[in-house]
Amino acid sequence: MTEQTAAPAATPAPADPAVPTEPPAPADPAVPAEASVPPVPQGPPAPPAEDPGPATAGSRPRRRALRAVLRWTAAVLVLGGLGAGTVAGITSMERTDVPGLATQDDGRWDYPVLSLPALPSDAPRPYSDSNTAEVHHADLRRLLLPAPAGATVDKELDGGWVDIARYTAEYGKDDRAALAQHLKDSALRHIAARGWTMPDGTSSRVYLLRFNSVAYSTAFNDELFENDSLPRPLAGTTEPEFDDDWASDARAEYTTVRAFSEAEPYAGEQVRHGYVLAGDTLALVVHSRKGKAGTDAVPFHQTLILQNQLLG
Repeated sequence: MTEQTAAPAATPAPADPAVPTEPPAPADPAVPAEASVPPVPQGPPAPPAEDPGPATAGSRPRRRALRAVLRWTAAVLVLGGLGAGTVAGITSMERTDVPGLATQDDGRWDYPVLSLPALPSDAPRPYSDSNTAEVHHADLRRLLLPAPAGATVDKELDGGWVDIARYTAEYGKDDRAALAQHLKDSALRHIAARGWTMPDGTSSRVYLLRFNSVAYSTAFNDELFENDSLPRPLAGTTEPEFDDDWASDARAEYTTVRAFSEAEPYAGEQVRHGYVLAGDTLALVVHSRKGKAGTDAVPFHQTLILQNQLLG
């Protein structure tokens, strides 16, 4: 029996580069799929991919939405805090300090808050039902209008008592003697005065003359008005004219107020003055300023009205 040996496999000849190779034949569907899959490199097996559930798949958009909500919430809180601070700042400011709400300055002076002085025990106010004589029982010096802010107080007219000569010096030389004699012959009790000068050069003087009764104060008031209309002119002025800007109803009840102004041309200084007759007391208010600009009507009227209110 002849021994059979396996013949060595023939070595395939190298492909001729000049001869085109045929494309590989399509896989036979009968051959298992594993036979056509190229070998996978060796290494640790990759973890199986998890199927993201509904919550996991939408977590990133939800985080983005949450961050947006937080950013808007923080912005609202910051703007709310700024708005509250702005409101608090505006409410604590004066109207004239708020842009757009400022009131245009009309020339009024900044007077302190006024209050009536205390009365002696059981003393009535001048126009109460129990005070038919219209007598002011308060200290006359406490009824003087205080100086406004920014004023330089006159050392001679500091709110105290003054004599007849100081008061009559406000009038022309030809009238001083007659007025002084009339005051000496009447039942004059006191004269209190206050004066000041404002930064714009306006000089203000206020005199309060108290008599024993309304009859004496009225008699001296008539002495000041020689022709029953215009008063005696003040020192350095010509005959005064009625102040056309003065409102006749701008006065306290039961009092009389008259306002006058020196008309142009005035000799280098314009003078405005007014009288308040309030029961047993007569007030003289004077404003004067040198220069062509003259005196302003608004602060003069303001001073006259406030002094009238203190006496009324």
